[in-house]
Amino acid sequence: MNIYCTILIQAGLALLLGSQVGNGQAPKKSAPDPQQIERGRYVILVGGCNDCHTAGYGEADAKTPESERLKGDVLGFRGPWGTTYPTNLRLSLGKMTEDQWVKYGKNLMARAPMPWFNIRGMTDADLRAVYQYVKSLPGGSGTPAPAFVPPDKQPKPPYVQWPGVK
Repeated sequence: MNIYCTILIQAGLALLLGSQVGNGQAPKKSAPDPQQIERGRYVILVGGCNDCHTAGYGEADAKTPESERLKGDVLGFRGPWGTTYPTNLRLSLGKMTEDQWVKYGKNLMARAPMPWFNIRGMTDADLRAVYQYVKSLPGGSGTPAPAFVPPDKQPKPPYVQWPGVK
């Protein structure tokens, strides 16, 4: 390819992108990748994310419809750290871009019993697949999880009592 063809192609791309960005529109995103979504579904499954972040998942023998998955739960986990609740991952990831989620996941530190170290150990590709899967879920996004309750306060039931609380 000669230099004139290269310049012509670059000018055409700049014009195309400039027409989308310059008029206040962001460049169009590509369609979700079905393989990425399926990989994310797998990572969520083997990572046990639904066990806490999907209400009633264990009691339903993992047969909770996808439209109800990863919306958080009102079941608290009370221990020496206080009482924590599984967050609504749809709402959390819905507030982030994919790149923001990857950065967040790589730096995550959370209160028990969330195994934050497992998220930090995921590859960028796995975190991106998780993001794509969560964003692809059908149905509404649900409501936020209850707020953290400090260790010196009594939480409302239901909650799981961990050892070590006086």
